[in-house]
Amino acid sequence: MTQSVQSHENLPYPVLVADIGGTNARFGVLTDAHAELKEFDTAKTADFEGLEDAADAMVLSRTAITPRSAVLAIAGPIDGEEVPLTNCDWVIRPNALMQALRLDEVVLVNDFEAQSLALPSLKDSDLQLIGDVEMAEAGTKVVVGPGTGLGAAGMVHTGALWVPVPGEGGHIDLGPVTDEEFNLWPHFEKEHGRISGEALLCGRGLVRLYNGVASWRDKPAELSDPSAITSAALAGSDEIAEESLNFFCRLLGRVAGNLAIAFMAKGGVYLAGGISQKIAGFLAKSEFRAAFIAKAPHEALMNTMATAVIIHEKPALLGLAAFARTPQLFGVDLNGRRFYAAE
Repeated sequence: MTQSVQSHENLPYPVLVADIGGTNARFGVLTDAHAELKEFDTAKTADFEGLEDAADAMVLSRTAITPRSAVLAIAGPIDGEEVPLTNCDWVIRPNALMQALRLDEVVLVNDFEAQSLALPSLKDSDLQLIGDVEMAEAGTKVVVGPGTGLGAAGMVHTGALWVPVPGEGGHIDLGPVTDEEFNLWPHFEKEHGRISGEALLCGRGLVRLYNGVASWRDKPAELSDPSAITSAALAGSDEIAEESLNFFCRLLGRVAGNLAIAFMAKGGVYLAGGISQKIAGFLAKSEFRAAFIAKAPHEALMNTMATAVIIHEKPALLGLAAFARTPQLFGVDLNGRRFYAAE
């Protein structure tokens, strides 16, 4: 069952934390507020029927620690007591999870809300800057992540609190700007009747982008896997793949800039996810930063905002652990998202 609660109420330890995406589920356990997060192997969501099975196989069967509560980052909108993942057939049912794992409490947050919770804790060594503007400690921050889908969230710094702003920002519309893009756009296959940010800026989006560029250039589309396209582009072995990844970086910069100017992200914009990490060097040399800044008449303002790739391996777990340790530092609205076991 749920109760109306505030985010500063402490969770009972040990706390199970999990970042549940469309493809992977990552787990950790925090034994107390001062302990290091104990991490576990990553699970492929396709290998398990649901979260209960994955958590039992990947965590509970591998440690003597018995979690009393859980904080879960879910790749999908949270509304009610059944939460389907956007890009996976799992459905998260907190009450069933508490019964199966013998938990007292479960907290659900959006997957990119968890990414945003990590932002204040990231060190310089966790980041690879794109451009020469250093990250600011304070100020509103934005995180954007192309992966199985395209996630986005804000983190507003207000007074002594960091307030995450979750949403489905990856589904904003995306359209052409340059003459070159107007010629390219008719070659894209639409998704749900339109071209959104996620339609082009994720794994399957890169394939759609590659097919569109191949059609536009009247060349054969020889690759069909996003990892293969990325690898070929980085190796310079396929000119269509390389051109597609250039477009990918430009469009990602544009979307990141749109979110930055909407949030007035003077605390910087962070790129999350495996794709961003893999292409970090390519991004630094691409049109990403130029597209990010090109928000006339506010180019000077945009050029004060830092951009960086998060190279920390599991930043969402870092964010969940930060919240579990010090919930009083975060203004997280948990109404309808904190569940208690029935007595």
